[in-house]
Amino acid sequence: MSEGPFSFETDLFSFPPAKDPKQLGPIVLAYIGDAVYEVFVRQYVISMTNQRPNHLHKLSTQYVSARAQAKSLQSLMPMLTEEETEVVKRGRNAKSGSSAKNADILEYRHSTAFECLLGYLYYMKQMDRLQYLMLQTLENH
Repeated sequence: MSEGPFSFETDLFSFPPAKDPKQLGPIVLAYIGDAVYEVFVRQYVISMTNQRPNHLHKLSTQYVSARAQAKSLQSLMPMLTEEETEVVKRGRNAKSGSSAKNADILEYRHSTAFECLLGYLYYMKQMDRLQYLMLQTLENH
């Protein structure tokens, strides 16, 4: 491993999007937002004392399911800025071409909107805001 200006906090995932984040489609933003939230939730459940893999998975799905994400978005809506609300609307109205296994279409669209918001904040490098909103989902769960 080479020594150098590498910073874990800023350089672990150092592949910026091919376009300005404001120009990315909502499904693309939801794609990365889903991954960001999944890692966040996995770190959260691993921070707890019971770390049996089956327990970790069951606990994680309470947060990352379409139903749970739709509920999280609903609780976050009053705290969102105008810009964030516009991103949510773009995500909610996006046609993804797929559907959730265990959720109705409305929950699925709101889940996509939630992931779109997280992806947008992630690519806009608004990490404090991203972390704040994700932490709110834990408190409101």
